[in-house]
Amino acid sequence: MIRFNNDYNHGAHPAILEALASTNNDSYSGYGLDPWCEKAAAEIKKYLNCENAAIHFLVGGTQTNFTVITAALRPYQSVISADSGHIHVHETGAVENCGHKIQTLPAVNGKISAAQIAAIAKRYADSGIQEHITQPKMVYLSFPTEYGTVYSKKELEDIHTVCKKYGLYLFIDGARLGYGLGASDVTLADLARLADVFYCGGTKCGAMFGEAVVITNPALKVDFRSYMKQNGAMLAKGWLLGLQFYTLFNGGLYFDITKKAVAYAMKIKEAFAQKGIPAYIESPTNQQFVVVTEKQMNQLAQKYIFEYEEKIDADHHCIRFCTSWSTKPEEIDALIDDIAKL
Repeated sequence: MIRFNNDYNHGAHPAILEALASTNNDSYSGYGLDPWCEKAAAEIKKYLNCENAAIHFLVGGTQTNFTVITAALRPYQSVISADSGHIHVHETGAVENCGHKIQTLPAVNGKISAAQIAAIAKRYADSGIQEHITQPKMVYLSFPTEYGTVYSKKELEDIHTVCKKYGLYLFIDGARLGYGLGASDVTLADLARLADVFYCGGTKCGAMFGEAVVITNPALKVDFRSYMKQNGAMLAKGWLLGLQFYTLFNGGLYFDITKKAVAYAMKIKEAFAQKGIPAYIESPTNQQFVVVTEKQMNQLAQKYIFEYEEKIDADHHCIRFCTSWSTKPEEIDALIDDIAKL
């Protein structure tokens, strides 16, 4: 069976395994206060045009999301998210478990707009009963979204403008950031300029595990390590994270391997289109959603593991094929051949 169900079904890029093996006999200080975390932060900063950014390394995406949100918000404040946002539909209420309401907005192609955000912020500002309702204080976006779509630079700039007007923090979940950057006009420097905090995903982008949080807003830097520790997000062997991110960002490996995955996904997208199988949503990234018949789905399931999304009607289903840094060209060739045979 060939897996296309997610982008974290292999261990780590060989360069990371080599780096881990070559340093295994060395000893370091704990909790991220080590040379590799310093070097990794320095490499990431080369792409940010923001020397004063604070960079912290955490283990996983859900952990990162609720730690960042908890550190940013007071108990009576809430976070705005798309109704399809990862913190709303895939994290078992982790944010609410930390005491913060998620105010959802109906997404279009996985995205929310500056106008939607402005409306919910204005409603609070004009409410007259602010002490009786939660205060929206943060906007949460995924880049790419849960549907593989990406915000354009213009869309992010418009959202940034609204956030500044209403005093909202902008937080960008970058669990799949490499794949989004490889399919858009947005750069890391743009994110550092427009977001108060974001993260570069490692778990889904070549690392064995890990996410690199980038904080640009000085207010959010205060005591962040204390929030990490309190939420179980401070790894004792922190150098294992720093070493991985140094390996990924030194020389641009992070961007090379994720861009290749996007190129593979475009081949899959074209193969389905040539067969006349429609896309459920137009995605430019490594996640491709298509609508297939029951027979087509069962035929593909004989050889491939993919993600089942939803039933469209009595005979049609939405399924997802996800490429990654570890996808092999022969796997793409095999899938393209089998799509043609459907």
